[in-house]
Amino acid sequence: MEKSLDFKPKMLAAIKHYDRKTFMADLMAGVIVGIVALPLAIAFGIASGVSPEKGIITAIVAGLAISLFGGSKVQIGGPTGAFIVIVYGIIEQYGMQGLTVATLMAGVFLIMLGVLRLGTIIKYIPYPIVVGFTSGIAVTIFTTQVKDLLGMSMDVVPSDFVEKWIAYVGHFSAIDWWSAAVGICSVALIALWPTLARKFHLSPLKSLPGSLVAIVLMTVAALLLKHYAGVTSIETIGDRFSISSALPGAVVPELTWETIKGLVGPAVTIAVLGAIESLLSATVADGVIGDHHNSNTELIGQGIANIASPIFGGIPATGAIARTMTNINNGGRTPVAGIIHAVVLLVIFLFLMPLAQYIPMACLAGVLVVVAYGMSGWRSFIAMARRNPKSDVTVLLLTFFLTIIFDLTIAIEFGLVCACLLFMRRMAETTDVHAVLNEIDLNEDADMQAGNLEHLTIPKDVEVYEINGPYFFGAGNRFEDIMARYGRRPKVRIIRMRKVPFIDSTGMHNLENLCRMSQQEGITIVLSGVNPKVEAVLARNGFPKLLGQQNICNHIDLALARAREITEA
Repeated sequence: MEKSLDFKPKMLAAIKHYDRKTFMADLMAGVIVGIVALPLAIAFGIASGVSPEKGIITAIVAGLAISLFGGSKVQIGGPTGAFIVIVYGIIEQYGMQGLTVATLMAGVFLIMLGVLRLGTIIKYIPYPIVVGFTSGIAVTIFTTQVKDLLGMSMDVVPSDFVEKWIAYVGHFSAIDWWSAAVGICSVALIALWPTLARKFHLSPLKSLPGSLVAIVLMTVAALLLKHYAGVTSIETIGDRFSISSALPGAVVPELTWETIKGLVGPAVTIAVLGAIESLLSATVADGVIGDHHNSNTELIGQGIANIASPIFGGIPATGAIARTMTNINNGGRTPVAGIIHAVVLLVIFLFLMPLAQYIPMACLAGVLVVVAYGMSGWRSFIAMARRNPKSDVTVLLLTFFLTIIFDLTIAIEFGLVCACLLFMRRMAETTDVHAVLNEIDLNEDADMQAGNLEHLTIPKDVEVYEINGPYFFGAGNRFEDIMARYGRRPKVRIIRMRKVPFIDSTGMHNLENLCRMSQQEGITIVLSGVNPKVEAVLARNGFPKLLGQQNICNHIDLALARAREITEA
C-alpha cells in the first residue's frame, strides 16, 4: 500500500483553537522578531553579493511561505549566514540569473525530499560534517568582512581565502581608522548590549537586538561626524548601492537544459544546506516548546519558500535558529508570529527603506563578525577535535579546510563521501568471522534444541565457522583468510549464521562464491541457525538448489548431525 503525502502544515492545526490571548502573544513576538530580522536581512543580502533590499525581500517572501506551509509551529525563515558563501560564489560564477535558477532548482529538490519522506534521513548527516562546514562558513564570513570592518581601500579583493589574507596584510596601510572605529564599536556594542541594558536599567530597550541598537547609534554617529567634523571617509550603503523601496514583480527566469545541468551542483548544495539548517532549527525549537515538528512538511515548506523567493528577486532561505529562538523567548507559539514578522518587514521595506542608505558598511560588517562568531561553535569544534575518534576528526578537519580553502559545494560533497566510506569501514568491522575449535558451548547458544548437553563435540573432518553481525562488505573475504590458516580440506564446513540479522547483495555474492569454491574442492557447505528473513533472501537467490535444502538447518545440533551423515557416508 502506497503511503500518502506527508504534508500537514502546522498553520492548519494552529488556527483551529486560536484565541485572542494567543494572538497577542504572537503579535508581540512577531514584531520583535521582525525588528531583529531587519539588520540581519540587510547584512546577509549585502554579504551575499546582492543589494540590501533583496535580503529583506527574501525575509518577507520566504518567511511568509515557511510560516504558512512549514512543519514547525515557531520556525522563522529567511536569509542566513550559512548561505553567504555559496550565494556569493554562484553570483560570481553564474550571475544573478544563475542564482535565481539554482535557488528554484533547490526549492524543487527540497519538495522532492519532503514528498519522498526523506526528512528524517537528512538529520542523520554526520555531526562532524555539520560542525566542520559551519565553522568553515564562519571563518569565511569573517574573512569576507575584514575589508569593510576596517574600511580598507582596495580596488579588487581576491576570491581565494589565502590570497585574500595576503592582500589584507599588504593593504594594512590603507585602513580608514574612522571606519575601523565604527566597525569595532559595533562589535563591542552588540556583544555588550545585554549587559549594558541591565546595568543601566534600560528595561524598555532590553528586548531590542544589539545589532539594531548598533546600527542606529553608529548611523547617527557617522552622520554627526560627517556634518560636524567633516569626516567623509566612512562608507555607507548608499555609497555602494542605490536603495529602492518598490515592490518587485514576479519574474520566472528563462530555463535551458544547459543552464540546469551546470547548476545542479550548487542547487544540491543549497538544498542540502537549507534542509540541514531548517531541521536543526526545528529540532532545537522542539526541545524548548515541548513539541514535535513534521520534518517532511518542513522540507516541503522550505521548498515552496525557495521557489517563491527567487521569483520575487530574493535569495535562498532556510530556518534561522537565532530568529526562531527570539520568537520563542518572546512568546511566539504558532506560525502566526512568523507571518506577523514578515508583515513588519514589509511595512519597514515600504516606508523606511530609504533610510538604510545612511547605514555605515563597517557597522554591517560588525554585525556579520558577531554572526560569524556565533556560527563558529569553536568550543564544540575543539572538544570534538580532542575527544572523538581519529576518523571523525579527519572528517571534521577535511570539511572545515575544504570549506575555507575551496568552497562549500566541494566540502559537503567530499565530506559526505568521506563519512560514508568511514561508515562502511566501521560497519564492516562490526562483523566478526571466526572459527570454532573442538567443541561448541551451548550455554550461550540461541539456536540449540532443548534437552541437549552443555557441549557439542565437532566431528572429525568438520570445520565450524561463525559469522557475528551483518553479512556484507568484506566479511566474505575473511573466510579465505581464516581458512588459509588451517591448510587442510575438511569434508564439511558448517557456517553458523544465528547472529546475522541481514545479508546484502555483496554478502550474498561472497557467500555464493565461497559455496561454489568449496564444492569444487569437494567440500559440503552446511548453513546453521539461519533466521527467517535471511533464509527468505537465500531462497530468492537459489541457495536451496545450490546447497540442497537439507544443508540449511535451523539448529547447530541438526547441522552437526547432517555433517556426521556426510562424513560417515
